[in-house]
Amino acid sequence: MNVAVIGGGPAGLMAAEILAMAGRPVTVYERMATPGRKLLIAGRGGLNLTHSEPFEAFLARYGESASWLRPIIEAFPASALSAWAEGLGQETFVGSSGRVFPKALKASPLLRAWLARLASLGVVLKTRHDWRGWRQTGHLVFTVEGEEIEIARPGATVLALGGASWPKLGSTGDWSAILAAQGVAMAPFRPSNCGFRVEWSAPFRERFAGEPLKPAAFSFDGRSVRGEAVVTASGIEGGAVYALSAALRDAIERNGGAVLEIDLSPDLTPDRLAAKLDRSTRGQSFSTFLRKSARLSPVAINLLREAHPLLAKEPAALAAQIKSVPLRLVATEPIERAISTAGGVALDAVGHDLRLRVLRDVFVAGEMLDWEAPTGGYLLQASFATGVAAARAILLG
Repeated sequence: MNVAVIGGGPAGLMAAEILAMAGRPVTVYERMATPGRKLLIAGRGGLNLTHSEPFEAFLARYGESASWLRPIIEAFPASALSAWAEGLGQETFVGSSGRVFPKALKASPLLRAWLARLASLGVVLKTRHDWRGWRQTGHLVFTVEGEEIEIARPGATVLALGGASWPKLGSTGDWSAILAAQGVAMAPFRPSNCGFRVEWSAPFRERFAGEPLKPAAFSFDGRSVRGEAVVTASGIEGGAVYALSAALRDAIERNGGAVLEIDLSPDLTPDRLAAKLDRSTRGQSFSTFLRKSARLSPVAINLLREAHPLLAKEPAALAAQIKSVPLRLVATEPIERAISTAGGVALDAVGHDLRLRVLRDVFVAGEMLDWEAPTGGYLLQASFATGVAAARAILLG
């Protein structure tokens, strides 16, 4: 039985590999000129493949989707993904944060080796094929250089078209209308691992856009993340913000805004910080005093002033202000600027084998499905694992 895989990202290429290794004829159709473009972008940050933390803690990162993903990730866990990468000649290592990276710290060597392996297995790759759905006969329809073409109905199809972020790299989410027309239940797309809009004052925005905010701790809804963020002209983004983005996004949708609490001195207790602030300011500006006493950067000092126009003079009260800077977020950044998306094919629209309930020979993998996860290796792990799961389901018939 021949198989069509539509989408040349991690989920699609992994499904193609599993199927081809079992002797199935496989053709991968990719809308862009080359496959794996989002993977290459991820590689700019070192290509965080997965994470080494204990399995239960790892699984909890998927929030409400954790129980649904459990058997899929158990069948292809972090150790299997690392072993797979090393089988391509890309040795991995565990960083200080527990994240797993290839030693090359980039995606291009891994992707080259992977594509060479797929070619050796007989996988056919057809690029610039933009999928447009099916004919009533079940034939696949693609647009190629503006012309519509048909492909004979395959024995099975794996859809791995990505979410709705990074449209320039091919993940547009326009496939959702095609599936909805077929009766597939869909969840609306929402930005995930995204930045947020803040109504900065004009002087702050003009002076500090692009400045990193570190060290700092960011808290919302009972959860605190130590890390860094970046001030942008329209708001704030960065790893620590992304880690809280799902809860922040949901709060904004419910309430029209959310307050992110920022600790600008996370290494000091309130009492210790107050002791450092209990000194004379004679002969120096208040900003210089804060820089020297509390070791606050210019962007941190001015962020403090944005949130607390009247700064306390008494050390304990000033320490409390520094340890809790409320930042009101008014909206998410547009979905096309998000690292990933929530939404897509509803999880109850597929069986445990990732087969669409209303299209029996069609399977779905990767970010098309309605799950989300923070950065840190969790996105790629689930994308690879769902690709494996879809392919194994096809092989089982």
